[in-house]
Amino acid sequence: MINGKADTKPLGVVRASWIKKPVTLGLVAAVVCLTIILILKDPNTRNLLLDVKSLFESYGLLGVFIATILAGTVIPLGSPALVLIAASFGLPQVLLIVVATTGFTIGMAINYGLAYKLGRPYVAKKLGEDKLKEILNLWTKRGWAIYVIFGLIPIMPVEVLSLLCGLLKARFDVFLILTFVTRLILFTVLVYFGEQMGIWLGII
Repeated sequence: MINGKADTKPLGVVRASWIKKPVTLGLVAAVVCLTIILILKDPNTRNLLLDVKSLFESYGLLGVFIATILAGTVIPLGSPALVLIAASFGLPQVLLIVVATTGFTIGMAINYGLAYKLGRPYVAKKLGEDKLKEILNLWTKRGWAIYVIFGLIPIMPVEVLSLLCGLLKARFDVFLILTFVTRLILFTVLVYFGEQMGIWLGII
């Protein structure tokens, strides 16, 4: 904060409390996932991997769809990590990308709609008044550009910005297109890396 206003310089944005927490959690989750992957590489865990793969093949796409809808709201389910893991178990790539992107976009649209209808009291209750002021200040400086950046980076809390877009009654068509396109790009990249991870683990 500078003179009561949120710092909108790149490093200042990252230091903001509402961004710092999810970024930290995302980094911790990445370390945990990497540790689990290294453990699963052990040949003794192969039967477990095959059992999980069977589960993903049976219910994976439906589970991903439901989870990404929820993750599009402010429920921190970690949709990027889920997509990465699902891809590593060999779910159909194109279907996985479309299902995850659609689910996340629906979740974000729900956020937008709730904020649009219920207004500032609802958003302030969800985020906290201080956090809301920081986000409003950031949006005033950077607008849709910050939304695109957050949408393309897995650990950034773009879900929070969906509430802001609804509160400000931002153009819904632009909101939907940017949400869908940024997550389509992100999930496509993650599916590729997930597939490579699955090949490395020997489960694809």
